[in-house]
Amino acid sequence: MGGLTEAQLRALAGARSFERGLGYVDAVSDMEVGDNRISASIRGTGRYEAVLVLGERRGPSGTCSCPYGQEGNFCKHLVALGLTAMAHEADLPRRRESARERTRGLDTWLSGLSQERLLTLVRDEMTADRRLRHRLELRAASARGDVDGIRSRLRELLDISPFARYGYVEYADARAYADQAGQAVSAIRSLTDSGRAADATVLAREAIGLLAGMADSVDDSDGALGRIGTGLAAAHHDACRRAHPDPEELARWLVTHTLDDAAHLTDIDPLAYEQPLGERGMAALRRYADDAWRANRTGWAEKDLMRRLAESGRDIDTVIAVHAADLAPDGRTHLLVARELDTAGRTAEALEWAERGIREIEDLAIVDTALVDYLADRYTRAARLADAVTLRRDHFAARRSLLAYQCLRAAAEAATCWRAERAKALALLRADADAERADTCRGRPLVDVLLDDQDTEAAWRAADEYGTHDDQWLTLADRSCPTRPADALAVYLRLAVRLTRETGNRAYEQLVALLLSIRDCHRRLGTPDDFTAYLTDLRATQKRKRNLMRVLERHGL
Repeated sequence: MGGLTEAQLRALAGARSFERGLGYVDAVSDMEVGDNRISASIRGTGRYEAVLVLGERRGPSGTCSCPYGQEGNFCKHLVALGLTAMAHEADLPRRRESARERTRGLDTWLSGLSQERLLTLVRDEMTADRRLRHRLELRAASARGDVDGIRSRLRELLDISPFARYGYVEYADARAYADQAGQAVSAIRSLTDSGRAADATVLAREAIGLLAGMADSVDDSDGALGRIGTGLAAAHHDACRRAHPDPEELARWLVTHTLDDAAHLTDIDPLAYEQPLGERGMAALRRYADDAWRANRTGWAEKDLMRRLAESGRDIDTVIAVHAADLAPDGRTHLLVARELDTAGRTAEALEWAERGIREIEDLAIVDTALVDYLADRYTRAARLADAVTLRRDHFAARRSLLAYQCLRAAAEAATCWRAERAKALALLRADADAERADTCRGRPLVDVLLDDQDTEAAWRAADEYGTHDDQWLTLADRSCPTRPADALAVYLRLAVRLTRETGNRAYEQLVALLLSIRDCHRRLGTPDDFTAYLTDLRATQKRKRNLMRVLERHGL
């Protein structure tokens, strides 16, 4: 067993998959034991094949044909197989030796067959198993270099017709289709390995195109098509490395494919083809990418390819040109350019781009805050404190948020002008509150900044004058309890009334917290008997809430 334990299975699968695996132990069947590996079938949503590999040094690992297992996860089916193997540990040596005996017997029997009888056996098996026949047909076509035969077979493998209902492959049939389509990867690799890499390159491109054409007609919830696409991409790359196709043609195809809507199926990276492309091909790749970008300067795929090619060649001016051709209205693209220039050591130009971003934004309320932060930091490091304050003031005037206020305060304190700036900022917030007469909580922004300034008295006056939300009233009461216990008590009592109408442990915990604060206020006011009477009345009216009664008792109330 290689020291397999439940703790190892739990660590590999995670608590959730381990617990679910316990329920699949009875679904394990046809367990076979080999050298350091155990395989079995497990019945789940479908019938899955699981293989557990027992490594003494690296610990156990495994694979499963279920969707979760195909993503590389140690699934519940592997847990069930591991637990089953542990339960039959004493019988494993016998099963292992039995499997070896069967293999030796099979080898002996096959070796003794004449060529004619062996061919008859294979033909019979191919008749009974279509997938076996198809795999052998592909191997035969690859061996004799029958490109047209392989092409025809690839089209059959990637055809959805046998699996589609009304032109669409449903989830229940998608796995079977993916299993069939996956044989295309093996066929192309076999062709490459047989010395026909140039043909494999062409067929890989065709297969990728066929797969892309089928993608919208298959429910690929499990991502199987993506795995096939990745396999085809790897087979294509390997064939190109061996065949060295025409670099101009390869570059054209790479750019065309990368900009196609179905490019996500393969995730082919043109820059990974530097070796088969060579200098001539890389130059063509840049040329084709540049032509595509100039035809569509706002296309995401065109911009991304152009930018990555420029970055790989350390062409900072082209990177900037790509960004500059499609500037975002909130200034984030200006910031990207500024950071690229900073990295290149062109700090003066970086500053110009950041300032340009602020100038060109019509409404600072939508500006990317990171751009404001970047520019303010540049001003501060250059001792341009007045400019930093002006920027933060304008941003606060547009946003009126607590964060913008805090940033303005930091900049103004550094420039020793916070008192004047604070007065202007508070005047803006008061003007907003005066203008919103219909809003009963219109004082919230003003109360927010006053609380952040630790100016509790001013915050209380603003809340009284303009109104604010209950959470701020609670904060005000908590801060004011030592100095204004009567005012704090009034707030706590009002908030408690609302909570007595609610149910649930969260509401009960909040109510008890208020009761503790109410008791503290009465103690400060010298009226503990009033609290006792209040609590007695509350218990009487809320007595049906048994969980609340338990929470009260837990807190000594």
